[in-house]
Amino acid sequence: MSATAPTTHGALGAGEARRLRGLMLGALGVVYGDIGTSPLYTMQLCFGETRDITRHGVMGVLSLIVWTLILIVTVKYVLVVMRADNRGEGGILALTALALRGVPNSGRLVALVLAAGMAGAALFYGDGVITPAISVLSAVEGLKVIAPGLEPFVLPLTVLLLICLFAVQQRGTQAVGNYFGPIMLLWFLALAAGGLFQLVNHPDLLLAIDPEWGARLLFRHPWRGFVLLGSVVLAVTGAEALYADMGHFGRKPINLAWLYFVFPCLLLNYFGQGSLLLSNPQMVDNPFYRVYPAWALVPMVVLASLATIIASQAVISGAFSMTSQAVQLGYLPRLLIRHTSAHQQGQIFVPKINLLLLICVVTLVLGFKSSAALGSAYGIAVTGTMTLTTILAATYLVRVRGWNRTATLALFAVFLTVDLAFFSANMLKVSDGGWAPLLIGAVTFLVMSTWTRGRKALIARRSEDSLPLDMFLAGIRPGHPQRVRGTAVFLTSDLDKVPASLLHNLKHNKVLHERLVLMSVRTLDIPRVTEENRLEIKHFAHEVHTVVVRYGFSEEPDIWRALAQCRSKELQFDLMDTSVFVGREKLVVSNKLPLARWRKELFVMLSRLSLSPVEFFRVPSNRVVELGGQTEF
Repeated sequence: MSATAPTTHGALGAGEARRLRGLMLGALGVVYGDIGTSPLYTMQLCFGETRDITRHGVMGVLSLIVWTLILIVTVKYVLVVMRADNRGEGGILALTALALRGVPNSGRLVALVLAAGMAGAALFYGDGVITPAISVLSAVEGLKVIAPGLEPFVLPLTVLLLICLFAVQQRGTQAVGNYFGPIMLLWFLALAAGGLFQLVNHPDLLLAIDPEWGARLLFRHPWRGFVLLGSVVLAVTGAEALYADMGHFGRKPINLAWLYFVFPCLLLNYFGQGSLLLSNPQMVDNPFYRVYPAWALVPMVVLASLATIIASQAVISGAFSMTSQAVQLGYLPRLLIRHTSAHQQGQIFVPKINLLLLICVVTLVLGFKSSAALGSAYGIAVTGTMTLTTILAATYLVRVRGWNRTATLALFAVFLTVDLAFFSANMLKVSDGGWAPLLIGAVTFLVMSTWTRGRKALIARRSEDSLPLDMFLAGIRPGHPQRVRGTAVFLTSDLDKVPASLLHNLKHNKVLHERLVLMSVRTLDIPRVTEENRLEIKHFAHEVHTVVVRYGFSEEPDIWRALAQCRSKELQFDLMDTSVFVGREKLVVSNKLPLARWRKELFVMLSRLSLSPVEFFRVPSNRVVELGGQTEF
């Protein structure tokens, strides 16, 4: 279920209203940290591209920023894309699962949709590395504004803050949101206050809401305007996190927080910086901090440091959600995923991803050394993911939801044109640092595609060598083989074939248990499965049964609990007299499968890193029997 607070026909009850406000506050601390700290560097980098600090130049840049926020965040994400939720879950992988429903089960279109989803997820991981690096570094660089002599402390303090940020992740999203929400509330109020403080000097800048000012800037100097788009898009970094983090808080709290609080505060600050630049063009080196009076500099540096740590939370939480979905959908190896809330299933912590992100982020900070240098690396991953989200959302809304084809495609053509313009402008930065997120995305895509293809090929290989279940049943005779007391559960992906672990047990122990259960765990393209649809049980001769256990991609499989639930489906047995047989196979690279050798080697390495089925499916270790084997592929 979505975290969206339920409504009634009248006003919200006191309890529901309180819960909604709590979720909105949590969303400020988790979802809006990234886009909320964009004012720290966006205007500075925009006027680093165009030194046209005249009234026309400032009005043009402000107009572009305003309409980028309106078109991409408000219209595209808040009003349209977030309606393409998978039963409350968002993110590009959830969207991929939805889009696949609208294409035939086989053929090139399925491969293209799947590749688009994995590419978008891979680029989101690239954003998850760049965002913490540039956000925290840009805030700590405020020390140089206070006292230039503090510059040597910028990098060490940035690294320390990042370590603290990733260390606190194990407390869970709700706990982090409770800590960060009030701080971000104060941050957005400070953004609005600073903007108003300067805007009173040039209130006519509010006329920049007219899109004509932005259009003039682009058409007057086409090439310079095109390059400028690469910096303007920094105003919406974090927009994808609204969608990716939807499962943590729900659509309604996220949307209300944007429309009634975050968006107005951001606009006021950008207009305030524009007013400052008109009054003092020489302050272009750091217009954000200079909108505040001298006495407020130290508090703002401290608050900005806290806010940028929080800014990273949006993409980190999104990366956790993305990883969980990828694991359950079979795009990544099994990883340990901890659920950190008893009330909200979308709130999770993935230890290995957390550590990997920390290592990559610290490496980038130490490698690029400044937010200006990182600015060149920023934007490519964000705009790439946005573009792919647009394509997948259009596919789903037209082919599955049945939206009017002409109107929907026309609307998404506008979104796609804007996305491609920003993506193309950012591609100019590849040699200046844009290679970093592309490299991270390429490695991630390679891992995901290799695991997906290798897993599919391995399942096909096992199926070829397996004995059909009906043939196995036909060979069972009274007293042959010998039956022993108890229930044996064999995990398998294909219930029409006999699992290799069962055949190994029969070959070596010469016996069968009096009751055999072949169990298949299947992940559906929905976040959660209702309990009445969880199990599907079939009964065969000789006390052989098959059980299908269904989970959504946001659920954590629990085989032992599923076995207990079988009692409600007329399959009763004593769990204390039940053993779960798991195959532990050794993969040997050969020429059995049509995969490149380097992919096979990578797949073997990923298999070794994968969490064992016993841990992943939460089977008590004292009820498990592992049988080894070797598979050539």
